[in-house]
Amino acid sequence: MGMSVTISAAAAEDAEQIFKLQYLAFQREAELYGNYRIQPLTQSLDSLKGELAADTVLVARLGDEVVGSVRGSVDEDGTGRISKLCVHPRLQGHGLGARLLRAVEGDLAGDAATVRFRLHTGHRSESNLRLYRKAGYTQVGGRTASDGVRLVILEKEAKDATDLAVSA
Repeated sequence: MGMSVTISAAAAEDAEQIFKLQYLAFQREAELYGNYRIQPLTQSLDSLKGELAADTVLVARLGDEVVGSVRGSVDEDGTGRISKLCVHPRLQGHGLGARLLRAVEGDLAGDAATVRFRLHTGHRSESNLRLYRKAGYTQVGGRTASDGVRLVILEKEAKDATDLAVSA
């Protein structure tokens, strides 16, 4: 390809690219569960724009193209909630998801109130589970989402990520 993938904070003008990437990247998950009503596929563009305004949203860029994205926020009990980690299918399996995960952890760990990170994935999503376990997450529970998919909830302590930072 000749270009490096960079990770940075998303801008408001990235909303449509993130929206299209999310729809493309979560097709494999939908197929895995035989369920095309999963939240990343039914989220509206306006809802995504609201997340861009309120949450930490990072993007991975290859030139001008958004090829990865992740979102995070810290709630009142100090839990950094990480969601919608996605990588363009043509770039999956090359460590970009792990880079995005470390970057959002680094950003969220900058909030002094952050004590842990929490995320979830579908129970059949072995590649996601492998990524999260390799990153130090352990299963702390499960639940069934409103779309009927059984989710695995994973956590890790924020102190494990205090020296992480976003690489530009």
